[in-house]
Amino acid sequence: MKPTAAPIDYRRIRIAREATAIVIDGVAWPLGMAGAVWTRFGFEMSGQALTGALLIATLAALLQAVVAQVWHLHHGRHGYGTFEDVRAVGTTVLAATAVILPVDLALTPRPVPASCTGTGALLALMAMLATRYLCRHVQERSVRPHQSAEPTLVFGAGGTGQALARALLRDPRGGYLPVGLIDDDPAKRNLRVNDLPILGTRHDIRAAAAKTGATTVVFAVANADAELIREVQAIALDAGTTFKVVPSVGELLDGRVGASDVRDLEPSDLLGRRQVDLDLEPIAGYLTGKRVLVTGAGGSIGSELCRQIQRFAPSEIMMLDRDESALHAVQLSLHGRALLDGTDLILADLRDADAIRAIFAQRDPQVVFHAAALKHLTLLERHPAEAVKTNIRGTQTVLEMSRSVERFVNISTDKAANPTSVLGYSKRITERLTAHTASHSDGTFLSVRFGNVLGSRGSVLTAFNAQAASGGPITVTHPDVTRYFMTVQEAVQLVIQAAAIGRDGEVLVLDMGKPVRILDVAQQLARQSSRPVDIVYTGLRQGEKLHEELFDAGERDVRPFHPLVSHVDAPPLHPKTLLEFGDELDDRALLAALRQMARHNTLSESTGPTVLASSVRDARRDATP
Repeated sequence: MKPTAAPIDYRRIRIAREATAIVIDGVAWPLGMAGAVWTRFGFEMSGQALTGALLIATLAALLQAVVAQVWHLHHGRHGYGTFEDVRAVGTTVLAATAVILPVDLALTPRPVPASCTGTGALLALMAMLATRYLCRHVQERSVRPHQSAEPTLVFGAGGTGQALARALLRDPRGGYLPVGLIDDDPAKRNLRVNDLPILGTRHDIRAAAAKTGATTVVFAVANADAELIREVQAIALDAGTTFKVVPSVGELLDGRVGASDVRDLEPSDLLGRRQVDLDLEPIAGYLTGKRVLVTGAGGSIGSELCRQIQRFAPSEIMMLDRDESALHAVQLSLHGRALLDGTDLILADLRDADAIRAIFAQRDPQVVFHAAALKHLTLLERHPAEAVKTNIRGTQTVLEMSRSVERFVNISTDKAANPTSVLGYSKRITERLTAHTASHSDGTFLSVRFGNVLGSRGSVLTAFNAQAASGGPITVTHPDVTRYFMTVQEAVQLVIQAAAIGRDGEVLVLDMGKPVRILDVAQQLARQSSRPVDIVYTGLRQGEKLHEELFDAGERDVRPFHPLVSHVDAPPLHPKTLLEFGDELDDRALLAALRQMARHNTLSESTGPTVLASSVRDARRDATP
């Protein structure tokens, strides 16, 4: 039978640690006081002087022990050699000195000269701190990674880089042994951080790797832009090293970084890391204590909305979706369990108008985030009627039921700006329907427009990753095609912020940064693959643009309240024009009606049906052989 390991007696360890610290501090006082008296008398010391020094030192040691016990100095409250430990030790020495100095002055004859009391206390403090530093040094050396760990260069000597280097040096099982840092700041050249040298800028990575034997470069710069990440990756790979990254500050759950956070490069890293500063007060004002409904809650945007809305303590979150597995996943991410028996989950389809009406009547939401939609451009080009049923009619049903809510936020897309696709037409129409409802309701109704979201289901970069992992080829529609991207966390943070500052009927356009050339990302992913990966061009598909736009014709980029949120007006569209979407329309006629409804800014309750009917007739005539 295997012997059972004896349980660790933590109480005995704590007592031994306290006793050791008390002894160290107790010995430091006689040494410090004797040293002060010895130098005071010209490096000679009589028996009387030695006795006086020991008397004062003993009193000081006892006083410090009492103060340290009251302040829990020796209870492991602070790590050895930390700034907090230095401050605590210094304070106890000062407190003990403040007592022994008057005692020394009051005694006749004085045990030691008055100047020796302060000097002795200073020498004792130096001895205590030196001993603590030595203990810390020994402790850190004992937990350094084994020599089998990968020699690693840390790129970035700022807060994140220093924290990472420190964490790696204290993790014997981390697998990475820092041997130096790289930083582009010339003022940091030749400095040492955590006893590690800064070996130059990004252009010195090859020489630094050759000098130190480093086999890995870990990128540790918070909120770095995409260009820097891509350039450092290219240099690191050219130098024959492996390139790794740590998450941005926003991705770290507790804000601390360690060996377990070091990971391979992801598409989101290649597109940069922007920190979004939220103005929490207005956000809390419209979410805290409110009943909040999120449609499409099982999707990428909807589920992240639910997670972030929860931070603001709403009285209730209602998560509506027609996908039961997606609802299970979002409940699991929110609560750590998913029994599917709570009232927070609502299984319903926007196409079922009667069910939506019943839900609003029963649950009476105060704030609605409308994220439910069909979003795959190519599929909707082939099945435009589905876009009408879900994106347009479904949205209008939710709008009709939301007339009494305090705030309604319609999630739109950059494809609604100067639309050329069924997806773009349908989402532009929802912006206009939302603007119409804004003029006929008491609450605030607005739309938020943004581009591609990293990590969402069906995202082009998710597909690239899968293609690269399987050996390729990576398929790109066109070598010059560009798209706007942002992480789902960044997008949702800005959606919540935009909803706080948006005005009735507006479309708020999120700043997506610079458009990204898709080929560049594909080449980066192919380059970091462990095997050769080809890139194949498939050509632009029906409805796709070479370059996406964020603003429609005539819209101006105006940002009155937030540097990352633009405000534009959407021309209202009366919902009665939707009656022209009869079930008998063929795809060509349906596309013509969609185009007119999205682009014709003067459609009204009276003129809309006439214009659309004419457009439909023209489309049918053109389709006749």
